[in-house]
Amino acid sequence: MALRADPGDINETMLWLASLPCCGDMQTVILCGGTGVRAMPSTLEVPKPLLLVGDRPVLAHVMEIYADQGFTDFVLAAGYKAELVWKFAQSLPSSWHVEVVDTGENTNTGGRVMKVRERLGDEFFLTYSDGLADIDLHHLLDFHRAHGGAATVTTVSLPSPYGTFDVDGKGRASGFREKPKLHDHLINAGFFVMDSRVFDRWGGEDLEREVLPSLADAGDLFAYRHEGFWKSMDTQKDAQELTALCERGRGPWVRFTGT
Repeated sequence: MALRADPGDINETMLWLASLPCCGDMQTVILCGGTGVRAMPSTLEVPKPLLLVGDRPVLAHVMEIYADQGFTDFVLAAGYKAELVWKFAQSLPSSWHVEVVDTGENTNTGGRVMKVRERLGDEFFLTYSDGLADIDLHHLLDFHRAHGGAATVTTVSLPSPYGTFDVDGKGRASGFREKPKLHDHLINAGFFVMDSRVFDRWGGEDLEREVLPSLADAGDLFAYRHEGFWKSMDTQKDAQELTALCERGRGPWVRFTGT
């Protein structure tokens, strides 16, 4: 079954549906609606999810992380240049189930999730369109189901943008590490699992500044610590670095070869 909409009619309804779901009811919501200010001027022409890593949009790489592990039911929460996300979706495998929803150009991350809420089942994945990791999604899902909370966020150690010195009490440098991972500082790597209970505690329009703190205050947010590869694509420089990582094939975020 395939439903198509004229790109000129883009609004907050379903824009595109390709085939029936083949992997049950576990959906993956991907936030792809921001303007990508930090990646300008590249994002003046295309939205950040469609910036190339290698020869394909970063969004394609993100979706393949899920599809390679058997999760092929996607909701793309678009906004900025949503018609281009719609066109991209038409090139995806026909065996995937994909909805593109225009959630508004100025909607915040938490608001985008709320605008696709009625399309979601009792449990769903949520992620950004610009973060790549060799994450085991089945382990993540098992962790989420075991702790009993409403939400799980994947965390990674903060990668320092600078080299760090070890200094003794007299000011003598005893060591230097170039851009180490700061293991005492965990950051949001995306790759969430949530269930419908989160909407009872949905604290506002901003996922990071309002929703996650609200869930944490309620004791309903748990952290899954990922120790493997992770990198976000915030700037054009990040895109170039990720492209360099996959010049000889698929990048280090590829852990599975498909199901």
